[in-house]
Amino acid sequence: MHPEQENTGGVRELCERVRRFVDEIAIPAESSAIARDVAALDRCVADLRAQAREAGLYAPQLPPQWGGLGLGWRALAQVLEEAGRGFLGPAALNCAAPDQPNMLTLLRLASPAQQERFLAPLTRGERRACFAMTEPAPGAGSDPSMLQTRAERRDGRWVLNGHKQFISGGVGADFALVLARAEEGATLFLVPADTPGYRVVRDIGMVTGYQIGGHAEILLSGCEVGDDAVLGEPGRGLEYAQLRLEPARLSHCMRYIGRARRALETAQAYVVGRDSFGSRLADLQQIQAMVADSHIDLHASRLMTLDCAGRMDDGLPVKRHSAMTKVFVSEAVNRVADRAVQMMGASGLSDDTPVAMVWQEMRPFRIYDGANELHRATLARRLLARA
Repeated sequence: MHPEQENTGGVRELCERVRRFVDEIAIPAESSAIARDVAALDRCVADLRAQAREAGLYAPQLPPQWGGLGLGWRALAQVLEEAGRGFLGPAALNCAAPDQPNMLTLLRLASPAQQERFLAPLTRGERRACFAMTEPAPGAGSDPSMLQTRAERRDGRWVLNGHKQFISGGVGADFALVLARAEEGATLFLVPADTPGYRVVRDIGMVTGYQIGGHAEILLSGCEVGDDAVLGEPGRGLEYAQLRLEPARLSHCMRYIGRARRALETAQAYVVGRDSFGSRLADLQQIQAMVADSHIDLHASRLMTLDCAGRMDDGLPVKRHSAMTKVFVSEAVNRVADRAVQMMGASGLSDDTPVAMVWQEMRPFRIYDGANELHRATLARRLLARA
């Protein structure tokens, strides 16, 4: 564990158990054969989740009444870093995107009947869901106000029409949280995947791997749902989307700090054992600078993440802090992974180590959950308005 991480003995012991589980069970299950195979990934994760339950590590983010460990955000930051060292670690613990924020959203907004129908199977790992907001141009992307998908009232029903793309987890998902524009304003709907008019067109090939459910393109054509499909209140969908995205951004930071740490550990082992031009790579000042800068980036990332997590535990607003943390951490872990590749040369670009896949995963994080440029612009406007 890291000295800057304030924790109790219980959290420290839990982190050590998660570390052992990831090293001994989750990482050995990694394989290029399943990295982009949705069906094979589902089968592998189901087996890992059974072992995580047996080890008492399942669903650290959920309350005990929903089968989880009931951790607060500061404790979760430390546990998710350990889980995130493995590509399959968070999924094994059922605390991976998109279902971790989906579950938290349903805990906050769903009615008892909706929780029984949709949330309960998610918490048990029996079902998967996706969050369908992003659309092709000119639709919603980093700017959700550009939402084009429509929801109209007809004969006491809601009829959804629209086109969604890059929907993480959408391939094979049992239902979707669909953001659509109604007369009342943007509204969130719970739409089962077997609803007539709901169709997954394809799994969009992406640079990343080990994404449960891939990245779907989804068409909604005359897709009818009842009033019981509305999540929360009509017209508050953009507010609810932010409610989901703020903890989702922070959870990504936690997991990706762990992933970048694994890349750095791999690179450090490489440079200690590799000689070049008559000396170890580890004895070269340029390599030493990359190692030091990477540890500085990870240390600062942890502190920002823990600070934001503490604010969430205290019930304080984190809109500004989560945006700053997401921007900094996404760029810091990208630097760490990039240095790891550079330190290892061709080996860092190969499938022989996890470093290349980590590096590929880090780049999209600057786009996920709102592009960094958008967060910077929004932060600046708020800060200048206060000035």
